[in-house]
Amino acid sequence: MYMKKDIHPENYRMVIFHDNSNGARFLIGSTIETDKTDKWEDGQEYPIVYVDVSSTSHPFYTGQEKVMDTAGRVERFKARASKARK
Repeated sequence: MYMKKDIHPENYRMVIFHDNSNGARFLIGSTIETDKTDKWEDGQEYPIVYVDVSSTSHPFYTGQEKVMDTAGRVERFKARASKARK
């Protein structure tokens, strides 16, 4: 890592981001807080954060439309909409 001295927060370090929707993984610098760790391709252990969407799964970057509903939002919306119609 080549960066200027004393301009980044003390907790800035390399972190693995794991996309839950497709399994893609990225190793990038971050200050995000996490207690979990995992091994990267280089054999070293890094903090890991699990995300629902990344550039490899977001429709804007992939050009594909798909509904990603991890918290039941679509079903709740449909239930509210059907009540409103009645």
